Amino acid sequence: MKILVVCQNYYPEQFRITDICEELVKRGNEVSVLTGFPNYPKGKIYDGYRHGKNRDQVINGVKIHRCFTIARRSGALFRFLNYYSFAISSKRYAKQIKEKYDVVFVNQLSPVMMANAGIAYKNKHNTKLVLYCLDLWPESLIAGGIKRGSFIYRHYHKVSERIYKQCDKILITSKSFFDYFRDEFGIVDTLYLSQYAEDIFTPEQCKKESNEFIDIMFAGNIGVIQNVETVIEAAKIMRDMSNLRLHIVGDGSELENVKKSAEYLSNVFFYGKQPLEAMPKFYAMADAMIVSMKKDSVISYTLPGKVQTYMAAGKPIIGAIDGETQKIISEAECGVCGPSEDAEQLAENIRKFIDCRNKESMSENSYRYYLEHFSKQNFFEKLNNVLERNVC
Repeated sequence: MKILVVCQNYYPEQFRITDICEELVKRGNEVSVLTGFPNYPKGKIYDGYRHGKNRDQVINGVKIHRCFTIARRSGALFRFLNYYSFAISSKRYAKQIKEKYDVVFVNQLSPVMMANAGIAYKNKHNTKLVLYCLDLWPESLIAGGIKRGSFIYRHYHKVSERIYKQCDKILITSKSFFDYFRDEFGIVDTLYLSQYAEDIFTPEQCKKESNEFIDIMFAGNIGVIQNVETVIEAAKIMRDMSNLRLHIVGDGSELENVKKSAEYLSNVFFYGKQPLEAMPKFYAMADAMIVSMKKDSVISYTLPGKVQTYMAAGKPIIGAIDGETQKIISEAECGVCGPSEDAEQLAENIRKFIDCRNKESMSENSYRYYLEHFSKQNFFEKLNNVLERNVC
């Protein structure tokens, strides 16, 4: 198949879409990506990509074209400019593409408007479009402080409905999304396709050698939605435990604020952003991994991609998160979970984990659940079938 992929974020930004495209190439497909200039999560265009450099590249067999993008920097204004600069420039470029693709695949993060380029190409060439929904719109706006029922919310509800209804197939990353699409837009033809973890390590590589410490780790983006502040507050509650260490691996807009909150804590350690290939050695430091999220009814629909990665590493999971993720942790019997933004309960759950005698079973259950539900092989079998069925 010749596949046109649309996603505002791509390598060298750390998003799973890069691995998806490269794997599709390995499986014999021809893949072209329409994306923006990398600037996530810090909000600054990466070195080597400023002033239009590396606008067109071929990386690991994937053809990449980068459309004009204003860096997100900080604040609502630049976030708005970032969203629309790509949405407008990519749509304009898509209309000019003469090459014929068999199918369009939109990897839909925020904003939903990134799908406009795919729709423009679909309409011009009468090609079917498959959208993979990772962020629900307009509900994602509520997590950013926009009130439901406001003019902005109502506007983007119409925008989102228009975009979603022009898709030939919508793949959803959480089972909870089905109800949302049905109730909000009357769309019932969705298919559940959970995210997966990149197969760059095994549980054996990530296994911790026993020592006198209990090591708990958070790994991933450190933004407002991830609410790592709850982890720091839990660390403050447990500062009397001399054998407990909390490790924070990652970067993001809230990193400096989180560091400031942990300034006088001797049990919290920061490692910054790490490449994927370096992560096994960090996972091998941890007895268990933490997933935390901001308390929000919309966010609770989602299943963060780090959950699949934690499971692929065979790690128990301690959650401060509601909704879908809490259900998964319970169903997999791979850890303990409490409500979002509840530092006291998180501290209590860490103590429960330390005292429990079935840590090994949690690890085994975590990896078993990954193999059964979140493996890369299962993902690509399902994705390939959907794409082939939507080839015109």
